[in-house]
Amino acid sequence: MESGKTGALLSLSSVPFIMTLGNSMLIPTLPTLTRQLHVSSFQISLIITVYSMVAIVLIPVAGYLSDRFGRKMVMIPSLVIAGVGGAVCAVAASFMEQSYLYILGGRLLQGIGAAGAAPIVLPLVGDLFQKESDVSAGLGLIETANTFGKVLSPILGSLLAAVVWYLPFYAIPVLCLVSLLLVGLLVRIPKDRADQKSQKPYSSFRSFWQAIVDLFRDKARWLIAVFFTGAVCMYAVFAALFYLSNLLEDTYGIDGVSKGWLLAIPLAALCLVSFITGKLIGENKPLMKWLTFIGLAITCGALICCGLFGEASLGRLLWLLGAMGAGIGAALPSLDALIIEGIEKEQRGTVTSLYSSMRFIGVAAGPPVASLFMNASVNWLFYSTSILGGIAALWTLMAIRPAQSLKQKAASR
Repeated sequence: MESGKTGALLSLSSVPFIMTLGNSMLIPTLPTLTRQLHVSSFQISLIITVYSMVAIVLIPVAGYLSDRFGRKMVMIPSLVIAGVGGAVCAVAASFMEQSYLYILGGRLLQGIGAAGAAPIVLPLVGDLFQKESDVSAGLGLIETANTFGKVLSPILGSLLAAVVWYLPFYAIPVLCLVSLLLVGLLVRIPKDRADQKSQKPYSSFRSFWQAIVDLFRDKARWLIAVFFTGAVCMYAVFAALFYLSNLLEDTYGIDGVSKGWLLAIPLAALCLVSFITGKLIGENKPLMKWLTFIGLAITCGALICCGLFGEASLGRLLWLLGAMGAGIGAALPSLDALIIEGIEKEQRGTVTSLYSSMRFIGVAAGPPVASLFMNASVNWLFYSTSILGGIAALWTLMAIRPAQSLKQKAASR
């Protein structure tokens, strides 16, 4: 990896890590929030969903602005907005008796901030490095940081909520401030990249939009496959976590820090495999495709087994969800690398933001859909998710043809 970039990369890793903490650490506290705020399970799932839904809408806008005006010019204000949103939630929960709607408003602000912070990290990693192998390694670290945030979040959320139920909300502005300082002080865009940005390759939004349309006309086949697969992966993670969080508390009477550690098991598997995959794939695009396919196949098998046997034993369910996490951990860094290395730098911000929007759709859909299935048939929560995973696996196999694209690049040279 290029010298002098480690600090910048670790600083950038703090952004998805902290944004993930700010969202996922609420998951183990949702049953408690349901009781404290006197709302239904479906209503409390909207605390996760509203954050993701506003991000889905605004992420593409943030991507365009980052391509047009620079990554840090979008990221820094977005971190401030996310911190303010967390502060609104904290104050409302602490001092208002009917605080549910105000908390939703604060989560809306957090979603606005998240839209302009975490998704911009992916193209910024692509801007920092010249070699594709360095980009792949950097993206692996970013995905690992994102996943490690998910691993730590149930433990940290449970610890904080054990003190006071609304304390997790107070952690959000503090964490955003830490990330803001790290990015502001340590991340420097290479001078040649800054010069390219100052040249503003697109004179208007119309010309930029036309370039994006042309891009999708040429690459829609594999881009849409990657977008759909990313959404399915995140949906599977958050649906499973929402289900497991409620199962541990309602069926097994496990709450607090013990519950946080158990929720972290599938996420730890995801984190470990993400880190290994980022180191392994390098510039090998065919390997990225096959790791994605194999990871999805493992995920589907684990979900089917959850539907068949999972409820009979908590230990067996945790092992199966760990296998699901490992499969998704193989897929996500590979998808990130395929996107970054398959798109020109001038369009990376927008395209990766569209990809992030699709992932947020999965995040937003997971908890409410899981809540509905829990009232009907839990088994079909797993079966239906495995069907989506199977579609994603087959689509990946048929639509992503990196070997062909490599030959085309060689011919063009």
